[in-house]
Amino acid sequence: MPEPDRPAGVFSRPRARLAVACVTAVATAALLSGCGGDSSGNTSNASADAVASASPSANMTEMDGMAMGDPSATPADKIPGADVVKGAFRLLDTRPPGMDDVKGTAWLAQGPKGTTVTVSLTGLKPGEEYMSHLHASPCSADNGGEHFQFEKGGATTPPNEVHLMFTADKSGMGMTTVNNSRKTGKDAAAIVVHPQKAMDNRIACADFDF
Repeated sequence: MPEPDRPAGVFSRPRARLAVACVTAVATAALLSGCGGDSSGNTSNASADAVASASPSANMTEMDGMAMGDPSATPADKIPGADVVKGAFRLLDTRPPGMDDVKGTAWLAQGPKGTTVTVSLTGLKPGEEYMSHLHASPCSADNGGEHFQFEKGGATTPPNEVHLMFTADKSGMGMTTVNNSRKTGKDAAAIVVHPQKAMDNRIACADFDF
């Protein structure tokens, strides 16, 4: 049965809900894809802004269900019975202005419950949000290259990738821990950190000392 006439530009409720859902899903997936292999474009910046405008509530609290990190979780270097490696962050030339004092350490533990990753950094901008991802190449190879994936070519979101999301405190310190039920082995060679709103501006990278 044809729909009754309605003013131009007014959609039925099902169509409106579908449009909003599509925009939100696309924007969120783009944000979670993070700092892919191309560090020269601005796609990630636009994606972060799109998430903020499409759904103001799509913040770190809402992302908890996607295993983006928990500052209160047991740190990787404290996991009982796990094999632990660590790496010191070193600054990258792609870092944005004001990031020259960033320092920190990352730990990767593999034990009976899978993989646990912890990052701890200082010198960040107080109150700013940051993201970190495991990468498949060492820092010397294109600043870590592509994200590490348990299934290569699969989803660019957790749990197929390992993402950490955190906010720097008033002193510029940020720390969080994330768990994944699978083990990375030695294929997660490094970890990279960057601002959430500037995904392509990689701040620092740490190689794990396997």
